[in-house]
Amino acid sequence: METVIKIIEIFAFATGIAYVILEILQLNFMWIIGIATGLACAFSFGVQHIWGQMGLNIYYVAISIIGLVRWRRDAAALEAPKGSTEGTIHLNHLKLKTILTSILILAVGSTVLIWLLKMLGDSESALDAVVVVMSAIGTWWLAESYPQQWFIWLIADSALAAMCIHSGMWWMSGLYLAYALSSVYGWFHWKRNGRYVDS
Repeated sequence: METVIKIIEIFAFATGIAYVILEILQLNFMWIIGIATGLACAFSFGVQHIWGQMGLNIYYVAISIIGLVRWRRDAAALEAPKGSTEGTIHLNHLKLKTILTSILILAVGSTVLIWLLKMLGDSESALDAVVVVMSAIGTWWLAESYPQQWFIWLIADSALAAMCIHSGMWWMSGLYLAYALSSVYGWFHWKRNGRYVDS
């Protein structure tokens, strides 16, 4: 079983790297890769009894379908030259209402989730809960094409890498360190090459 777990972690690492590259380029195929990565990560965290991250990765699988539909619609709205919308970086403006709602969700969601994860015997309940809620917000912002989503990922993925190191999940820690570093590049790439749909 230990060999199977390592193979799945390596698979998650490989597809996760592909995912973040496609995310930076804002290619719709990212969402398909996200389904495979989410399932592999959910399994990896589940066997470590890190229930919040397991649930979060199941959420990633579901949100991948929504993100794919949303991105295709936004890309079409840009009317890219020659009818090609694949690879066009479409952005939406982040509104104050969304920021305030996200802060409220982070505070309430983290509090409730810490309590729930402690009851379930989560080995990293406090950090796991905060990262789960931040990542859920980050994925929502990603599906909405807010460029500020990269800041959430920088913080969440750095914390998650530390949690994986603490749990001895070396492949997963490498994946989340790569995610954290790529979020810096992603921010600049989206700001430099993006076009706002809602302007």
